[in-house]
Amino acid sequence: MMKRALFTAAAMLLMIFTSVLWAQRPNVYILATGGTIAGSGASSVGTNYTAGQVEIASLLDAVPQIKEVANVVGRQLVRIGSQDMDDATWLLLARRINELTSSDSVDAIVVTHGTDTMEETAFFLSLTVGTKKPVVLVGAMRPSTALSADGPLNLYNAVVVAASPQSVGRGVLVAMNGGVYSAATVTKMHTTNVEAFGAPDAGAVGYVLNGEVHYILPLEHPDDSLHFSVAGLEALPRVAVAYGHAGVSPDIIEAVIGSGYKGIVYAGVGNGNIHKDILPVLEEARRRGIIVVRSSRVPSGPTSLDNEVDDARYGFVASQLLPPQKARVLLMLALTRTDDWQQIQRYFNEYR
Repeated sequence: MMKRALFTAAAMLLMIFTSVLWAQRPNVYILATGGTIAGSGASSVGTNYTAGQVEIASLLDAVPQIKEVANVVGRQLVRIGSQDMDDATWLLLARRINELTSSDSVDAIVVTHGTDTMEETAFFLSLTVGTKKPVVLVGAMRPSTALSADGPLNLYNAVVVAASPQSVGRGVLVAMNGGVYSAATVTKMHTTNVEAFGAPDAGAVGYVLNGEVHYILPLEHPDDSLHFSVAGLEALPRVAVAYGHAGVSPDIIEAVIGSGYKGIVYAGVGNGNIHKDILPVLEEARRRGIIVVRSSRVPSGPTSLDNEVDDARYGFVASQLLPPQKARVLLMLALTRTDDWQQIQRYFNEYR
């Protein structure tokens, strides 16, 4: 009887201790959107696979170590390859994150996402999610069925980043291949390597090693961070990206002008330079009230204001350090608030 009583008492103490540990762990909510991290292929060494086939529950089951880091709840929001990401899904994702982070029972968010448009989704969320709680995007370059798949470790690292008190107030982050990047500066740098992401103008803000996140720079607390509300928005203003190249034809811009677009991002050459045949068409776009943003197809460096192009003369906006795909995101959101090109330029100046 004595041994049985001691065993029962020990079991109860263990349950209490486990409950205390569980209560002390942060609550991380994972929203799954599909992508390569949830991809499945017939061959473990081939590059052919279908994105978004594996449910979030199965991804979590493959990484039981996550339970030692946080109390995790996973929900499938959509199941797509990120090449098919669209404005409607962005709005859905932003609203869901704002709803979840308003609850005291949620300490952080992780979004599993395909890598093709991850940088755009991260940047959109950084402008539309109103919380200081960590929001971390993560994906993979190899599907879940691949030999040496990178998804499990990436997912573990993302939860480590999200669960860390050091991540509070750092905005939306991307955790890939051991690196931690800001949504404003991260970009996909390689088509196939697991070390696919970087930030050529800023570098990583931190890294994950041995189950801990280490930040390189101290935390800043900007009081006037750029933020746009998407509450009540059913759609975003249409913004096109036109790509500059040698011998580019003006008909690509002419097609946009007559199709109901509110903005054009021109991915110019060099410092956002514009072909002589394109300039008159962009001027016509401005006369019709379409906002024109100059960006660059060059992967590093700013598209600077009033440099080789007289932006003030034409009423053009310079994208500063934002590449074309992120310039489009900011312009869409800016147009929900104003069509004043000078005010929109001030928004872009946040990223000098």
